[in-house]
Amino acid sequence: MDAHAEIARAIDNYRDKVVALSHEIHEHPELRFEEVFAAGLLTKAAAELGLEVEREVAGMKTAFRAEFGGKGPTVAILAEYDALPNGHSCGHNLIAGAALSAVAGLKSIAKLPGRIVFLGTPAEEGGGGKIILIENGALRGVDAAMMAHPTDAEFSTMPALATQHLKLTFHGHGAHAALAPWDGSSALAAVIQTFQSVDAMRLHLRDGSRLHGIITDGGQAVNIVPERAECLFLARAKTSKYAKEIGARVIRCAEAAAMATGTRVEAVVEGGYKNLINNLSMAHRYAAHSESLGVKSREAPENTPTGSTDMGDVSHVMPAIHPSFAISRHGEGNCHEDAFVAHADSRRGYDAMIRVAKAMAMTAYDLLAEPELLASAKKEFEARKES
Repeated sequence: MDAHAEIARAIDNYRDKVVALSHEIHEHPELRFEEVFAAGLLTKAAAELGLEVEREVAGMKTAFRAEFGGKGPTVAILAEYDALPNGHSCGHNLIAGAALSAVAGLKSIAKLPGRIVFLGTPAEEGGGGKIILIENGALRGVDAAMMAHPTDAEFSTMPALATQHLKLTFHGHGAHAALAPWDGSSALAAVIQTFQSVDAMRLHLRDGSRLHGIITDGGQAVNIVPERAECLFLARAKTSKYAKEIGARVIRCAEAAAMATGTRVEAVVEGGYKNLINNLSMAHRYAAHSESLGVKSREAPENTPTGSTDMGDVSHVMPAIHPSFAISRHGEGNCHEDAFVAHADSRRGYDAMIRVAKAMAMTAYDLLAEPELLASAKKEFEARKES
């Protein structure tokens, strides 16, 4: 039996266990950095596969790392498992299940021609867990990395946008809203003016950019002039440089609003993600394996609507792929929508999870076994990486 067939056989044999595990994660959604239940299930499962698991990696209580295999290059398979306030509406339970299944398939190979890292990455939903792992050396010595994400489409590449997170806090002066409103300066008025200015500025952003915000504190009582108000903005762009430019423009809007309303603004940049550089050498091999398993996985068209991920930061330090796999039909619900929660716990979702695990594991094996494939991926990375 060849290696690809053995990987597929092992993943099929592991199906019942990993589907049950993925379902349990789905039924116990946990927000970023709080994925204690999910991390516990995944580390226990990894240990049962015979892996030595390092927990609380990079100072994060829900990050973990396990490594196995022989001498040679190293490929990392990444798992995500955090949820959103409306549950697993991004399907991270399936990401975790696909990664674990791929690891189980590769662990079945008696003599791997290299090493596999199984990396548990918390807080993709705004926390930047992968960035913390990179900064703390959890990916040091790794030659290539991969993961796969459920959506309503099947693509071997994903054009994720760079981001910048901003928190704007306005300080005014409280006063009785009826007795002496002239003694106050409204922090809420400054927030509202900021949103109006941002909406006007949005008309002049480059194509493909996105900018959205929410008010997180608008005051405490309707009959008091709000002395404090706060809002959050998320700027997205095709490059980190332009995302930062958008963020700087938002801050100027806030400063102008503060001046106009007699308030003071504190602007804090809370980090951001880099755009995703899809490694086509790896993506094309993944697509070939996907097609051999019955599903075509083409490159995403250039203007495909997309979001952002801290996998983008990984793609700036090594060759990486982040294919998407369909667990719903177009129009039936997509990432972050309430309807997608059910798709992430469906028979179609679990069937796709198993198939994608096979394609990832086979691609990872090829990167270990075929020096020319890894060399091609690295050459492409060097040519395309951005500062």
